[in-house]
Amino acid sequence: MGKRTTQTATLKSGFTTGTAAAAATKAALTRIVTGSDPDSVDILLLTGDKIRIPVHCCKQFSGYRASATVIKDAGDDPDVTNGAEIGANVTLCMANDFQGSRDVEMGTEPLNIKITGGEGVGQVTLPGLEIPPGEPAINMGPRKMIVHAIHDVLDSQRTNHVDKVEAVCVEVFVPHGKVLAEKTLNARLGIIGGISILGTTGIVRPMSHEAYEATIASSLSVAHAGGGTQVVLSTGRRSERFAQSVIRDLPEIAFIQIGDFFKTSLEAASQKGFATITLAVLFGKAIKIAQGFAHTHAAKSDLSLSVLSEWAMAVTRDREFSRRLSLANTAREALSMIMETHPAMVSDVCRRMILSASRFTGANVVLQGMIFDYTGRVLYTSRKA
Repeated sequence: MGKRTTQTATLKSGFTTGTAAAAATKAALTRIVTGSDPDSVDILLLTGDKIRIPVHCCKQFSGYRASATVIKDAGDDPDVTNGAEIGANVTLCMANDFQGSRDVEMGTEPLNIKITGGEGVGQVTLPGLEIPPGEPAINMGPRKMIVHAIHDVLDSQRTNHVDKVEAVCVEVFVPHGKVLAEKTLNARLGIIGGISILGTTGIVRPMSHEAYEATIASSLSVAHAGGGTQVVLSTGRRSERFAQSVIRDLPEIAFIQIGDFFKTSLEAASQKGFATITLAVLFGKAIKIAQGFAHTHAAKSDLSLSVLSEWAMAVTRDREFSRRLSLANTAREALSMIMETHPAMVSDVCRRMILSASRFTGANVVLQGMIFDYTGRVLYTSRKA
């Protein structure tokens, strides 16, 4: 067999749903004030950089109302909204037509800007998020980009009818947003009826997992705003489902999937002030956490069964058992050996996992552990209901 070589490809960055909404807004407004359909628009990102976004379609309904959409491009970062159509209905309102609140002032003359959510954009129903309940799930970052896009068009196209504009009404919509939302954790966060329009910078960096980290932070905020003092952190849907089947004294919002973001999630939960944090994980993840890895993805942390073998020797003094563990190919195989010969080893792994986790939490946080096998059976728990 020849020597394996590794080729590193250049990963493509993409843009967020918030950037897409701003681009659609700018395209629709450009159609109204110039009478032409732009092929692309330039959007100022929250980083201060500019990005050119292709326009998917543009149409005008009246002299002061138009609609445009763009296709979300997440680049090489996995994203359920990649390829989704994101649109904006834009209406220019004259002084006597506008009934909304004065949201934004731009320049020396006040300009009313009203941003709402239409089809496929979720509504916030629970406290704790950046946007209060009752509002569309369009975060402040995207709102700022939309406002700047409006300002940019109107400042560059000073025609008579633009000068008379009292307000700009923007309705963001996502044609298939309700279906896409079913593949996200939006319902858990109290975002109902569609997706969130997000973006802290406007750019999706490949493999940065910025959206996942933002979801964890939002989940913790919702749980805290709900009055909870305890959270259960699991590394995926399967371990979360196992935990929910066992822990019946906590509401659904207390269960939070942290993926591989072990360190950042513990730090965030501790900073929120949760008194008790339970780690509910499968055996393989428990070993990684116990070894002290801050991030448990396979690319960032190796599952070292030789370390497990050393722990086994310290606990059991069974040299042959320790040797067999060191030769195991997978955590599943190692677990089978442990449960057959020395099941008490699982409690030692849980103890080490909690000790490792304590590096990332405050001194006043009570840490608990729950370890499952691959069928959902609780192998060991230190949790007190």
